[in-house]
Amino acid sequence: MGTENKDVAEKRDSAVGKVKGPGGKVFKRSTSMYLNVVAPHKPIRPSIVEEDEEDIMPDGSKFTLYGDDDYVPSERIQGLLNSVTDIKHRAHKVFSEMDVLKKRGEDFEWREVARWVKYEEKMEEGGERWSKPHVASLSMHHLVETRRQLMDGVMHLDTEAYSISQVVEKFLDEWIKLGQLDPLLRQHVRTLLLKHHRHGAEKGEKKKGKGDMNRTASTNSFSQLTHVSSQVSLNHNLSHTSLESLDSDLAGNYTKKQNERILRKIPKGAEVANIMIGAVDELPSALCGFMRLNDGRCLGDISEVNLPTRFVFLLVGPPKFIADYMESGRCLGTMMVDDIFREVAYKCRNKDDLVAGIDEFLEQVTVLPPGEWDPKIRIEPPDAVPNQQFRKTPSSADFFEGDMVPVLGGEDDEDEGHADPDLTLSCRPFLGLIRDIRRKVPFYMSDFKDAIHIQCIASFIYIFLATLTPNVTFGGMLGKSTNQYMGVMECIFAAAVTGIAFALFAGQPLNILGSTGPMLVLEKIIYDICKDQEWDFLPFRAWIGIWTAGFLLLIVMWDLSALVKYITRFTEESFACLIALIFIYEAFVKLAEIGSEEAPVELHPSGNFTPRVCHCTLPDTITTMAPMHDSLNHTLGASLNHTLGNMTTTMASVMNNTMDMSTHGMEHENMTHLSKEECTAMFGTWHCVGPVPDAFMFSIILYFGTFGIAIFCVTFKTFPCFPTFVRQIISDFGVLIAIVLMVVVDYLLGLPTPKLTVPEEFKPTRSDRGWFINPVSEKNPWWLALAAGLPAIIGTILIFMDQQITAVIVNRKENLLKKGKGYHLDLFVLCILVAAHSLLGLPWYVAATVSAIAHIQSLRKESESTAPGDKPAFLGVREQRVTALLVGILSGLAVLITNVLKVIPMPVLYGVFFYMGFSALKGMQFIDRLLLFFMPSKYQPDYPYLRHVRLWRVHIFTFVQILCLVALWVVKSIKSISIGFPLLVVFTGVVRKILDCVFSQYELKYLDDLLPNSKKDKVKDSEKNEKSEPAFKNINGNGLDKHNIVGSDEKKHAFYISNESHDYDNAYKRKGEGIRNNAFDTKL
Repeated sequence: MGTENKDVAEKRDSAVGKVKGPGGKVFKRSTSMYLNVVAPHKPIRPSIVEEDEEDIMPDGSKFTLYGDDDYVPSERIQGLLNSVTDIKHRAHKVFSEMDVLKKRGEDFEWREVARWVKYEEKMEEGGERWSKPHVASLSMHHLVETRRQLMDGVMHLDTEAYSISQVVEKFLDEWIKLGQLDPLLRQHVRTLLLKHHRHGAEKGEKKKGKGDMNRTASTNSFSQLTHVSSQVSLNHNLSHTSLESLDSDLAGNYTKKQNERILRKIPKGAEVANIMIGAVDELPSALCGFMRLNDGRCLGDISEVNLPTRFVFLLVGPPKFIADYMESGRCLGTMMVDDIFREVAYKCRNKDDLVAGIDEFLEQVTVLPPGEWDPKIRIEPPDAVPNQQFRKTPSSADFFEGDMVPVLGGEDDEDEGHADPDLTLSCRPFLGLIRDIRRKVPFYMSDFKDAIHIQCIASFIYIFLATLTPNVTFGGMLGKSTNQYMGVMECIFAAAVTGIAFALFAGQPLNILGSTGPMLVLEKIIYDICKDQEWDFLPFRAWIGIWTAGFLLLIVMWDLSALVKYITRFTEESFACLIALIFIYEAFVKLAEIGSEEAPVELHPSGNFTPRVCHCTLPDTITTMAPMHDSLNHTLGASLNHTLGNMTTTMASVMNNTMDMSTHGMEHENMTHLSKEECTAMFGTWHCVGPVPDAFMFSIILYFGTFGIAIFCVTFKTFPCFPTFVRQIISDFGVLIAIVLMVVVDYLLGLPTPKLTVPEEFKPTRSDRGWFINPVSEKNPWWLALAAGLPAIIGTILIFMDQQITAVIVNRKENLLKKGKGYHLDLFVLCILVAAHSLLGLPWYVAATVSAIAHIQSLRKESESTAPGDKPAFLGVREQRVTALLVGILSGLAVLITNVLKVIPMPVLYGVFFYMGFSALKGMQFIDRLLLFFMPSKYQPDYPYLRHVRLWRVHIFTFVQILCLVALWVVKSIKSISIGFPLLVVFTGVVRKILDCVFSQYELKYLDDLLPNSKKDKVKDSEKNEKSEPAFKNINGNGLDKHNIVGSDEKKHAFYISNESHDYDNAYKRKGEGIRNNAFDTKL
């Protein structure tokens, strides 16, 4: 440009609608700001374009970009943010405060009317209450007006100033130099700008000083400020305030009460942006100034909080425009807390950079139609806001993982499944186990340090009570299935051993091991086989356990746990939903059993009360117990001591009576003269007949009361009442609070509700067995040790599937775990535990899905709500080993605290079961999709998969999953075929593979996780979807399509990325031109 003839250049500029501005700069005639109209998505972030010599004007000045066709604000901002990296201009968090000049009595003061930490807060009527934080509703007109004011106003960057007086003096000097302020008004404007600042926290205190006045006027609301005269006349008496008192802030001699509450909400290291808006009668036009101090300084009493001020914005002018000035102040205050504009404000080198920051902010603004929205409505802060990092990154391709072609403006690609890079089959033995150990060792000490939190105490008590009840219940059922070879005490002992060992050495200690229904079925089948063949049950079971441990060791050796990468959300949620529904179903079944057995209800009573009678039902033939009598007497006679003396005498007496009766050939079934303890000692069944008044109905109250209080307390943290700390404590201890309240109510009323029964002595359930099981038995043939390998295969499949599916659920990316996974290490520890339990005669425990989910949910971490209105964000889970370790230890010590446990009503624990199953269902995508069947389309939530997958295809996917769930339930419920349950779980993975033939990979990406061998087809499937419809079209000024579809041979725009070549870098480095549309080229 510098080499062309001056007249020719002027004619050329005139022809294209350009005029010269101040300093010879060229502007477009028809516009005062940049507009880039792009449809249908917002522009992406291309790279900065190097300046060339054509940007230099003949007079040596830099050619302004405003109004230039090639001006792309995002490019300029990217270049600024990526080039200015010195520590001095490093961006901090900003607290914005807006003060307005107001009359107070006979004097004037600056009164705080709005503030921003993250969201806007306004001072309500009366001046003593801040509004609820809300999203600022800004007018596009006032955003453009703020841009114009900054362009025409004074700007000082990196200025040395130590007081508000020095700041004001610099502004006054520049305004007079530019001819914007009459020198005669200098002292008058200076006096007004240095008036005292009163903030919301001061509540009308007097300011002590030489020039103080009796300020008695009430504070007006923010909405009334535009109707109250705040202008100042030059003839007003200002002699009360001396210049010496105004400059006293140089020495820090100001008195201001700090607002400690808002100070705690401001992030550490934040600086202040002070916005001052005022109206003065004598000013013919607005005076605007923006200053960035060289370093943050405390400038006296101008800030509500004692934080350094970094930015000062002054805007004063005629009173008739005060409403517009205040809206401009709101615009700037809102922009100063925007992540990108805030960084621009810290790093801008000149006025052009700052205005480009406003233009970039305007590109991201969403406009609400005036006829469809009331600007007076305060928008609630959202639960989550999108990450703004993409706005300052040269290439958005960095944010897309894998080989998928990104859909511009769409949602970020989700992490594809739970596949770990280390989950690969290896030819090197134990390679996966070695990697797991190396991954977990650095975090081992922190696994104990991270447990130092009150939340872990609540989690430990909750999980202990939630697992003790299933252990007792499972032990009772297991005792009936195995003729008491393994009962309640064995289950409690197994919970202690597995809990301690797994918590100390496992790769994922958040897993909770427990009993499962399929394992109970397997134990019963093994016992029935031994009973029919007259084999010793426990020795044969020990061989099965040894074989199972060997198979699990082979799985660990060859890294076969890598197969869990084929377990997608489809299988996970089907299995987890089944277990959760079982918990809920069993909770109601157990409650119903109270009304039929423990505390039966007499329906339609005739008026005569039937007394309750209890009796003991013994085995059909008593003579079968003669051998046991001799063994029992021999054992008791050898170990008689002061601890078991009374029990021995009672049991021996009962057995002698039994033998006397058997000698006479009597067959007894119902014995009414025996106590419950004597009946249990004789392996009988205790029965009671007759109603218990009020007990069952009160049990229902306890059941639903526990569930309701637990739900209320856990969700109490979202309530607006009470401080955050109190709500968080109530939420963490919610389940414990529910249990304690219901136990107290039950104790006070004293109704005979069934209570938790725990063995009081640490000994095997059967007296004729010990704690160590010898695998060699005289009753069992030698080949039985080899034949045990067949049922061990079923046991291995069952243990592997139960353990690893639960581990996958715990390790899902939604839980934000940071300490890595340990599938191989978990299975190795479980392998050792299976072998140990087999030799100790204890039940085999695996990962319990519902208990593990409850453990995860009880340890969820959320961010403290720093900024007012900011919703707490989920930060992950408190990963540690202590809670599971304490649960294991206390489970083993349960026999020592029976006096405490026996006061807990069973309906209360059944209510905890109900809560655990209910909470496990929350957040499942399967449950969300299931509810869509019953929702009209207009009421359906905005789920991501509904944006990308047709609704009827979503229903088909859900229906298939329902069929799998029903099949799992049926197989589990029918005892004759329930042993095939683990095989059916594997078959759900086969069903998921078949769905690849029905649904595209694009659809499955949103409905489920992609299978590893399907990801290679992801790009092709995406390209097919992308080519089905053009995404962008160029439309000329008259609105007609000239068939200039992006993707043809025409010149590609900066935001376009080719589908044929994934050359992101070249696409983003092309100089962006936007879309030219004369229809939108209007003057704002």
